[in-house]
Amino acid sequence: MKVGIIGSGGREHAICKSLRKSDKIEKIFCFPGNAGTEEIAKNVKIDLENFENIKDYILDQKIELVIIGPEKPLVDGLVDYLEKFKIKVFGPNKIASKLEGSKIFTKQLCKKFNIPTANFGIFQNRIDTLKFLEKSTYPIVIKADNLASGKGVYICNKKDEAEIAVNEIFDGKFGKAENLLIEEFLKGEEMSFFTIHDGNTFKNFGTAQDHKRALEGDKGKNTGGMGAYSPSRLISKELEDKIINKIIKPTLQGLSELGSKYKGFLYTGLMIIKNEPYLIEYNVRMGDPECQTILPKLNTDLNDIFLACCEENLNNIKIEWSNKKSLCVVVCSNGYPESFKKNVRIERLNKISLDSDNLMFHAGTTKKNNEIYAIGGRVLNFVSLSENFSTAKKNILNNLKELDWTDGFYRKDIGYKVIDSWE
Repeated sequence: MKVGIIGSGGREHAICKSLRKSDKIEKIFCFPGNAGTEEIAKNVKIDLENFENIKDYILDQKIELVIIGPEKPLVDGLVDYLEKFKIKVFGPNKIASKLEGSKIFTKQLCKKFNIPTANFGIFQNRIDTLKFLEKSTYPIVIKADNLASGKGVYICNKKDEAEIAVNEIFDGKFGKAENLLIEEFLKGEEMSFFTIHDGNTFKNFGTAQDHKRALEGDKGKNTGGMGAYSPSRLISKELEDKIINKIIKPTLQGLSELGSKYKGFLYTGLMIIKNEPYLIEYNVRMGDPECQTILPKLNTDLNDIFLACCEENLNNIKIEWSNKKSLCVVVCSNGYPESFKKNVRIERLNKISLDSDNLMFHAGTTKKNNEIYAIGGRVLNFVSLSENFSTAKKNILNNLKELDWTDGFYRKDIGYKVIDSWE
């Protein structure tokens, strides 16, 4: 069969590479893809906001299954649009995608269904928000309501930091802002919990810890993700049951009351406090770079899983995993998450030692005249699977030394909570 993947990041390269293992797939198309997907699929240069052109290409090429990787096409309703033309699509519809598209929508859902989360307030204008900051107790968390590619969250330790955050959001740093959210600061440890859904049932799809801050020691500005490891050291059967019963099931009930089933990946971002889960946020797709960390451990045919979700038959699929530990380090362009140079050549990629347990996924790359160029903030993902995190770390470090890309940077402490030191 023919499969289409929407997106251009490391997550989409990882999905593409996993699907390539299936003997049922004849051809993969990536919209628009990157230099990595180009090696194993056909990249299609197309505007992801032009739904009609996407639909026409899918129908013309007789693509039988479409997987939507990034959040924006989901929030914009691409699933709903394609399904009108009887195209089989993996991903949540527009209503369900509001879980990520509007943080306020999710918070209101939490309040209605008693889902544990941080106390919050909704603010609709700059003046009232700045007045509130005068009497606030710090630290506090300030969030843009709309999509912000993982960067619209500010942890503010004092008033002047909070004022900067409020002004940046209302000034449109993350797009038009009519509202923002202020939350109490929860002190605990973060964990990412993944599930996959077919509209009726769901199954667990791994755990991870993501490192979002740009600098070592989890400092600096928020990014789309600097690295991750899987599984999370926090997960246990007891905690898993709490997450499902206190957070995921009530959320699905809330969506059902709005007339929507949930199909696709669901990323539940959590704060764990004394073994109790609190919802930080939902993402309506696989995480990036968590996807690159988790998918290489999957032993079940990913294509079978996607089809089962589309056909509401997930209950009959057994999802099997490797027991290996997985670690991912993201190489970014200098200056990220702020301004950075584009069209910078990446040399020495041929020096990297890759095999089934040591992988490299492309993110912000393109290929010109058989040379690889960086065009995005997050450029390459290095992943290693091993019996322990320490060995995985060493394997990645060796490849990063071989890369020796002076126009990029990476965090040397990814996984520090499960690894004593980065040698």
